[in-house]
Formats: sequence, C-alpha cells, structure tokens
Amino acid sequence: MHEQFHQYLKVLKHERKLSLNSFQSYERDLMKFVAYLEDQGVSEWSSVHKHHVMKYVNLLKQAELKPATIARHIVSIRALFHFLLLEDVIVFDPTIYIEAPRQQKQQPKTITQETTTALLQAPDITKASGKRDKAMLELLYATGIRVSELVSLNVEHVHLSLGFVQCISPSGKERFVPFGSYAKEALQAYMESARAELVTERTKPEVLFLNHLGSRMTRQGFWKLLKKYGQAAGIEEDINPHMLRHSVAAHLLQNGADVHVVQELLGHADIVSTMKYAALANSGVKDVYRSTHPRA
Repeated sequence: MHEQFHQYLKVLKHERKLSLNSFQSYERDLMKFVAYLEDQGVSEWSSVHKHHVMKYVNLLKQAELKPATIARHIVSIRALFHFLLLEDVIVFDPTIYIEAPRQQKQQPKTITQETTTALLQAPDITKASGKRDKAMLELLYATGIRVSELVSLNVEHVHLSLGFVQCISPSGKERFVPFGSYAKEALQAYMESARAELVTERTKPEVLFLNHLGSRMTRQGFWKLLKKYGQAAGIEEDINPHMLRHSVAAHLLQNGADVHVVQELLGHADIVSTMKYAALANSGVKDVYRSTHPRA
C-alpha cells in the first residue's frame, strides 16, 4: 500500500504542481486514512471496500469536524482512488457512492472602507519594520493578491514607475496587477531606505519583504502582523488576510468596478468566485433602499 501511496504523492507534487499548502493538506489527510486502514487490518488497496470508507467518514463526523473539513478529506480520498483505478491497482472505486456532507454557503467576511483605512494607518512608519508593514498592507489592499503571492515577491517583481507587480503562481502562471499612489509611496519608502536596515548576512538580495532575521517574510509572520495591527486599529473581529482580500473585491464592486475586471485582478479562474462578492457590494444599496423607499 505504501508504495502506491508515495507514488501518488510524487504525482501530486511534481506532475500536478500543487501549491505547497494544497499538497500538505492532501498528504496530511491521506496519511490519516492510510493509518486507519492499517488499524482495520487492510494491507492491499484492492481490499478496501465502501464500508471501510463510510466508517472512516463516520469517525470524522464523531470527531465533530466541520463539514468543510470532512468534505476535504473525502475529496482527497476520492482523488487517491481515482489514481489507483487509472494505474490498474484496483478494479473498483469504493468511494464512488460516498457523498460529502452538505456545506452551508457563507458570505465572505469583509471590513468597511473606514476600518480598512484605520488598519493601513496602524504601522509606525518611523521604524524600518513599520515602513515594511505599511508597504505590505498597502500593496495587499491595493492589489488583492494572495498572501502567498505577497511574501513570494522579489525586488524585480515590483515596477514602481509603471505601477504594477508581477505575480507568479506555483504552476508558473503569471499575471500583472496594478497598484495606486498610496501603495507606490509606501513601497518606495520601504525599498529606498527601510529595507537596507533589515538586511543581514543571511539576506538574499532578490527578496523584497524581509523579517527581523533578514530572511523572507513568511505567511505565518504576516498573519501575526496583521492581527497585531487589527487590534491596534480597534478591529474587534479576528482579522485575517482572506478577509482583507475579500474586502478588496467588495470595495471595488461597491465603487463601480466591472466584475470581470475584479476577476482578473484577483486571479479567479471562474467568474462564479468573483460573483459571490456582488451581494456584499449591493448591501449598501439595499440598506439605503430599505430606509428611504416608502414601500420598502
């Protein structure tokens, strides 16, 4: 079993070119499933039947995992058995009739434009680290890029005079995203003086955003910074990078941006992913309508 399992992981990592986070999620979920099968005395993939998978799903439910987490486990397991079927390791897919739990559709959480302004003004720009944080926050809000894209930026990816950044996905796909004057000013202040103060012997010259050790800022490091500035700005909610990215889309649409333009800026492969922000964009209109229309 382990030979085919590790073969599948190699396919995920090298052929399908998943992002590191996606690959680690698949690996983590499947390792738990393989351990469960071994506890059940199953030593061959061909010996796995529907009742094994159903029992495992029930165990996940008993552990009180969220429906979205259980659904992710099922997707991971299905993908593994699809691979085993294609490789002729098995002749029947035991997951074919396993249904994932229904998930409640939740609207993306956002913050208001006023709250966003308070957040962006929170860093102390008299310090090098504050100028860095200001530049990261302004750029994230100006472009709506993912945090993984933000921390992966190199100096050469930022084109100040032209006002855009070059983002490259793990699969090698690139897109160019514009930014405005506020982000340009913050980036210029960081790149011209503050970045040099953060450089150490371990610093790689191409890395744009440096942490206190002189290494590349990590996703986790930025999450901590965002939480700190959220508290400093008086934001009671537990703010995260996803919320800020959602807010970018909602604010653009609220101010009249075309949904296709927002789709391109955020790098959504499907317009459906962008359309979920339309309701948020129209919420202000609905509030005014309800409070002013005589027959609302």
